Amino acid sequence: MKLTIIGAGNVGATTAHLAALFGVAREIVLLDVVDGIPQGKALDIYESLPIIGRDCRVIGTTSYTETAGSDIVVITAGVPRKPGMSRDDLLATNAGIVKACAEQAIAYSPAAFYIVVSNPLDVMTYLTLKVTGLPRTRVVGMAGVLDTARFRTFIALELGVSVEDVSAFVLGGHGDSMVPLLRYTTVAGVPIEQLLPPERLAALVQRTRDGGAEIVAYLKTGSAYYAPAAAVVQMIEAVVHDRKRILPCAVALEGEYGLSDVVCGVPIKLGRAGVEQILELELTEEERNALQRSAADVRRTIDRMEELLQHHPAT
Repeated sequence: MKLTIIGAGNVGATTAHLAALFGVAREIVLLDVVDGIPQGKALDIYESLPIIGRDCRVIGTTSYTETAGSDIVVITAGVPRKPGMSRDDLLATNAGIVKACAEQAIAYSPAAFYIVVSNPLDVMTYLTLKVTGLPRTRVVGMAGVLDTARFRTFIALELGVSVEDVSAFVLGGHGDSMVPLLRYTTVAGVPIEQLLPPERLAALVQRTRDGGAEIVAYLKTGSAYYAPAAAVVQMIEAVVHDRKRILPCAVALEGEYGLSDVVCGVPIKLGRAGVEQILELELTEEERNALQRSAADVRRTIDRMEELLQHHPAT
């Protein structure tokens, strides 16, 4: 497997490092527009591999020719959030960046599976899908895996239990309207609603929605990257090893959950063929309405992006 990661910032470089540690690729290409940054970070990662006993070639470059024939392409390029900014505030800048990245990547790796990380994530996944012309089975966004990991973390902290014993699903857009599903959340098989009162559950749901902003507020000059990178590598591993993992990911919907022409986080089966199945969970009316509202938020942002690109195609 050849893995290309576009964007050598914190998320991209950490993804490359974890991918090398987990041994999910024989060759990793780290690409960035700033000369020297991808080369230096790639060499540093490469020099760590003899210590941990991994054989993996790690290349840093500013040229898409080095990415040719990639099996998986991860797009992390874009500007990070700063305090007070929403993910949607990044729309104007990141739409232009992601569009250019997708256009160049698909020219060199037309058979690759694409994972989008750039924010606003659901909208950038939609943009990548349209730019590349690929089927929805080969373009997904990393969102639900991260949001679910945050939800599981907060539950484990609240109850003083292992994160491994917490199972959960967070659906919807990667933003303030995401939908943590309490009915599908358990601790060692015990429904979470039997373990915590409603007010504590509501607080944990809200903290999950604010999970990225909480980290941004601490860092002040950047956003999260360890957990997002780990989420990406879990997705890569599912594809590389054909693990058929059931993971919540941002995917284009074509009638599932009553939604169409929008990218939204739902459970999928992820394997060597990419998105092998979209699972439709049985939702209550309240849950379905929440998912519809979240998808509507994404759709509005998509409309704003399309208007922006129409009037300013070089943005």
